[in-house]
Amino acid sequence: MGFWQNLRDSVTGRPAEREYEFELPPAPTSADILSSIADVQADTAGKVPPIVTARINRIANTVAVMVPRLDQLGGGSAQAHTVVSTATSYLPEAVGGYLRLPRDFADRRAVYKGKTSLMLLCDQLDLLGVTLDKISDAVSRADAAALVAHGQFLAEKFQPSSSLTLPSEPLS
Repeated sequence: MGFWQNLRDSVTGRPAEREYEFELPPAPTSADILSSIADVQADTAGKVPPIVTARINRIANTVAVMVPRLDQLGGGSAQAHTVVSTATSYLPEAVGGYLRLPRDFADRRAVYKGKTSLMLLCDQLDLLGVTLDKISDAVSRADAAALVAHGQFLAEKFQPSSSLTLPSEPLS
């Protein structure tokens, strides 16, 4: 609200319009991200078939490797958002939806295009796993490229040139 509008409102006696400030929730910390994954693993322990546990563990391992590297992706990057959202939203929601169903229904009744809820969950977990693997590979390739470039720099910087001759005997 501007100065003139405040002055007009005070002269005319109209109540001033209120400005509302919106507070965004804080971004999840590394500990929050890892805790969310650990919660999913704990919530599913002994409650899901081994094929689901294996997929959850694959995702958990990839997230654990990626969390310390999120800064390399950049704060506003879609890839960083995908890693964080997978850990804090996509994975918990997919698994939670499956866990709310009765086991017999979830594992034996076709619910969509001939697939059971268990099959749908496995498809979703596979998609999340493949997506995280691609992001992890991209970050690793960038790190590897930086290592190669640094090695080339060092080779150029410290490789003896033909115009420079080193003494054959130590200097006294």
